Amino acid sequence: MIQPSLFLRRAIQADAIVTGAVALLQTFGAGMLAPLLNLPQTLLLETGLFLIAYTALVGWLGTRPSMPGVLVAIVIAGNAAWALGSIALMFSGAVTPSLLGYAFIAVHAISTGMFAELQYIGLRKSSSAMTA
Repeated sequence: MIQPSLFLRRAIQADAIVTGAVALLQTFGAGMLAPLLNLPQTLLLETGLFLIAYTALVGWLGTRPSMPGVLVAIVIAGNAAWALGSIALMFSGAVTPSLLGYAFIAVHAISTGMFAELQYIGLRKSSSAMTA
């Protein structure tokens, strides 16, 4: 367990808020977004549903007075993997997004990568407070 720095706590809470908004948009707006972004509706819906579960986990984590270090590391690694996966999706040929779709995926990748970096910085600021 770690005693999170205020920086880590805020980075995790911001992740939960932003991801929650995107999750709701993708889950309930998949039908509207799909033709605008030229992305499969199923992809938007299923990733939106996944993000709802992720938001619940990260939201819960952001309220803990102490956090399991392993869980924080998983969140950081997951954000980094999501960012890289988003970039890979754009170049994979598996989808052919519109220009707006490319922008949507790019913003997703950048913001998720940013959260991974901020959370990593926050974790490093918390490391001196680690307990056995």
